[in-house]
Amino acid sequence: MQPDQDPTPIETRSDRAESRGLPPIVKVGIVFTLLSGALALLMFGSQASDALVYSKLVDEVLNKPGDFKGRELRIEGDLKQGSIHFRESPCEWRFVIGKAGKEMPVRFPQCIVPDTFKDGMGLKVTVQGKLTTDGYFLANQVIPRCPSKYEMKEKAGRGEKMPHGMARPLPLEG
Repeated sequence: MQPDQDPTPIETRSDRAESRGLPPIVKVGIVFTLLSGALALLMFGSQASDALVYSKLVDEVLNKPGDFKGRELRIEGDLKQGSIHFRESPCEWRFVIGKAGKEMPVRFPQCIVPDTFKDGMGLKVTVQGKLTTDGYFLANQVIPRCPSKYEMKEKAGRGEKMPHGMARPLPLEG
């Protein structure tokens, strides 16, 4: 046998690449499964699910309440003056938010609300929770929207009290 006639076949680079690793379809399947799992975790297992909650104004919800019953949503409206009531046992806040002549009673069954959640300031309030079949909104989160510092200066100029000086809510009966 001559030195330049070796009987073993020469392996090409493409032959080697195909013989190692997983087929491309399996690799795509693995990547798809991992991405799907990460997306599901993001949507259902974290605070990022808040981004998927509907956000509506009080009047929009009250115009078609059947469309929203039992669904997690956020509703924004103006806090009705004098409507805040608190019960200690069991803890519950009750108040009314409104917009465009429509009003919605809200119940928040927790003991603590943000410090700026007070009557007398003309606050806008966003509540997150569910609209019940009993006609009220059961909130699991209350977010008062404080006036800007410019609105606060205007109110102070008119002699109005600032939020930190407002009285506590009325007690709830029952």
